[in-house]
Amino acid sequence: MLKKIVVAALCGCVFTAGMAAAQLDSPAPEMNNEFDSGSRISLQQLSPIQIENLVIAGKIWGFLKYHHPTITDGRRQWDFELLRLLPDVLAAKDRSSADAVLHRWIARLGPMAECSPCANLDEQDFQLLPSLGWLNDTHRLSAELRSDLNEVYRHRSSTGKQFYVSLVPQIGNPVFDNEVDYKSLSFPDAGFQLLSLFRFWNIVEYWAPYRDQIGADWDDVLRDSISSVALAKDRKSYELAMIAVIALIHDTHANLWSSLHVRPPVGSCELPVKVHLVDGHATVSGYTNAEAGKASGLRLGDLIETIDGVTVTKLLDSWRPYYSASNEPTRLRDMTREMTKGPCGTTQLKLRRGSDVSEIAAFRLPLIGPRKSITHDIAGNTFQLLANDIAYIKLSSIKRADIPGYMERAAQTKGLIIDIRNYPSDFVPFALGAYFIDAPTKFVRFTVGDLVNPGGFKWGHELSLMPQASRYAGKVMILVDETSQSQSEYTAMALRVGSRAKVVGSTTAGADGNVSSIPLPGGLRSMISGIGVFYPDKRPTQRVGIVPDLEVKPTIVGLSAQRDEVLEAAIREIRRE
Repeated sequence: MLKKIVVAALCGCVFTAGMAAAQLDSPAPEMNNEFDSGSRISLQQLSPIQIENLVIAGKIWGFLKYHHPTITDGRRQWDFELLRLLPDVLAAKDRSSADAVLHRWIARLGPMAECSPCANLDEQDFQLLPSLGWLNDTHRLSAELRSDLNEVYRHRSSTGKQFYVSLVPQIGNPVFDNEVDYKSLSFPDAGFQLLSLFRFWNIVEYWAPYRDQIGADWDDVLRDSISSVALAKDRKSYELAMIAVIALIHDTHANLWSSLHVRPPVGSCELPVKVHLVDGHATVSGYTNAEAGKASGLRLGDLIETIDGVTVTKLLDSWRPYYSASNEPTRLRDMTREMTKGPCGTTQLKLRRGSDVSEIAAFRLPLIGPRKSITHDIAGNTFQLLANDIAYIKLSSIKRADIPGYMERAAQTKGLIIDIRNYPSDFVPFALGAYFIDAPTKFVRFTVGDLVNPGGFKWGHELSLMPQASRYAGKVMILVDETSQSQSEYTAMALRVGSRAKVVGSTTAGADGNVSSIPLPGGLRSMISGIGVFYPDKRPTQRVGIVPDLEVKPTIVGLSAQRDEVLEAAIREIRRE
């Protein structure tokens, strides 16, 4: 039964009296019914001081989660402790009052045993150091609170024991153990919505290997996102607010994958065409259904200028905050793929075809089955002879066991084109790359998170290709573009170290490294790139992508004529003396 409800005019919030005074002695594995009906925290508005107090509370909650021995040992259900803490933080009238709340909260966690040995941080081993300068911020934290936090830091575990995170053996990307997704939540629930924001923000702060490449100040992101997430009035608004937060880490792997149906444009139908952005123009590049596509009135090479009276530029600008991507070409890739989606029935389009401008009513068809992966490779068999002297392999259908046979058939050709404008169907960097080198050759190195020093990432091992006895002697052209992502990019890194290899096409998606899944309240699911992937000389790949040696992009004229201009450029490069 719920206790008496108290309305706090100061914060515009509703919470259960006595909630913050709840006992702090419930071990994390033990679940109870205290929050089965929700957090019982309802917010109508937030003042600037409340937002600042929530920023500090969220940062401290995350810091303690990964540093305080009581939490890293699993002796607290740390989500519930946040929900118990939030009412007092929201009721605090100023920073000093909130600091006093946090000081008492930390004290109730109990004394910490002396460490033997104590943890240490050898900066020479790290590519990225923890961002903990705020522990000594005299402008934002009281002397007592600074002392509390530094004491916790000194007593962090030297064994790297963590209850809420572990690292995948032999690989190193984080697994977020013991995070509950609270699938049965009813919305709005400001407490659990804040928990979602704080959980994701702190996972990025401590376990995202590319934190230094976000571009924005991560503290500012937390501050600027609190109102939109906490005050979201229904599930859809909460999901959209979290999608916008996740997009700000600029990681193509990161998205609210459980909730893409709420991301604009919304609808269960789409036009039966493929759209490619060429020189800023939304260009029809193909049909998803040949018969319906031709019947739609749209032709290859048509430029879509407006959809239902709104220019494509305005549409893209309005959608951009909800599309997570490591770089702009990839964001545009995803937005244009969704561009024609909307309500079923007719939609009004303004088209430019050459010098002619016309308006047509095109019919959106229902989306049937899962969306197919984007590929720009050519139709047909995995291995093809494009000419007597040019072989072609596409990785979207490759099988590692078939590679020796393919390479034997290609042995006498002048050049081999490897098409990675797709996602490989098998893991082939070593099996295929071995044919293009004549000595062991390094191609990649990694960074991995440090369980003893959360937020820090150490340089890991380097990997090398080992040569195959039957080396391929011809030129190797590796085709990539914005559809080349993650394993595609890793494969391109490996193949291009061959002395006769070149990358042809345009910049890739810029999202490399094994992914780590993040459960969020409401049964939601996000991910991040979980390990850092760098070139042997320590140059980054994240957000940069694989930059081609020979840049070639499709043109409107080429799309109209159904030409593959990237492939054509690779063929010319092979035949060039």
